[in-house]
Amino acid sequence: MYYELYIDVFFLENLMMDSLLLLALDHILKCGRARGRLFLCAALGSLLTCAVVAVPLPGLAKLFLFHVCINSVMLLTGLKIRSVPQFVKAFILLYVVSVFMGGIMQILRPYMRVVSLFYCAAFGSYLLLMRMWKLLSHMAEDQRTIVEVTLYTTKGEKTARALWDTGNSLRDFVTDDPVNILDPGILREITDLPEAEKGFHLIPYRCVGGEQIMKVFRIEKMCVHADRDGGDRWIQKPLFGVGEERLSQNKEYEIILNPGILSS
Repeated sequence: MYYELYIDVFFLENLMMDSLLLLALDHILKCGRARGRLFLCAALGSLLTCAVVAVPLPGLAKLFLFHVCINSVMLLTGLKIRSVPQFVKAFILLYVVSVFMGGIMQILRPYMRVVSLFYCAAFGSYLLLMRMWKLLSHMAEDQRTIVEVTLYTTKGEKTARALWDTGNSLRDFVTDDPVNILDPGILREITDLPEAEKGFHLIPYRCVGGEQIMKVFRIEKMCVHADRDGGDRWIQKPLFGVGEERLSQNKEYEIILNPGILSS
């Protein structure tokens, strides 16, 4: 038994899918690459795929080339990837998006009697993915709002931008008070010595790197300006923790607020 493979059709189908995958990843990861570059990298990936198919190699070798080498080449050349964690994230997302689009096309397979419907189904699955991502992004934005706050400390007043994040549920295991997280970059503007501030102690917390220890202390008061209820809110003696890493690489915010401060 043998199969006939039309290499030109195979190339075009791979080009279509690779292009849509790179466009989707570029949008999700906010890489900002030009579409022309993405299409060229998709063409490179399709060309390499055709070459691997044409060359007689063991099955495991072909699987490795398909799923590791060729995909890595497309990601590294097509997207703005500057670090290993970013590459791992893009690599995982590539397969998540592939499974989603492949699932949609599998559902539509009984209706794809002609080749042209394959391209329509592929493009339709891409549009559905982008619509769902937009909806999820809007839902996430509703949970994450940037507000302006003023901190009143022993060194005076400090106005900063804060992220109102409903995902921050960190609490002090001693008092059960909500903990707001402070960017280490502005610590010097708040206090010269955290250990000398009121209520200073250490608490454990979990992050991506595992369990770590955080310094926490209290300041005199904090004003959240024009919060989610539409007015200023004053919090007396709020608890702040200082992490080891910057909270926002682009300095969009300097504090992560804990929503529990409004009910404490």
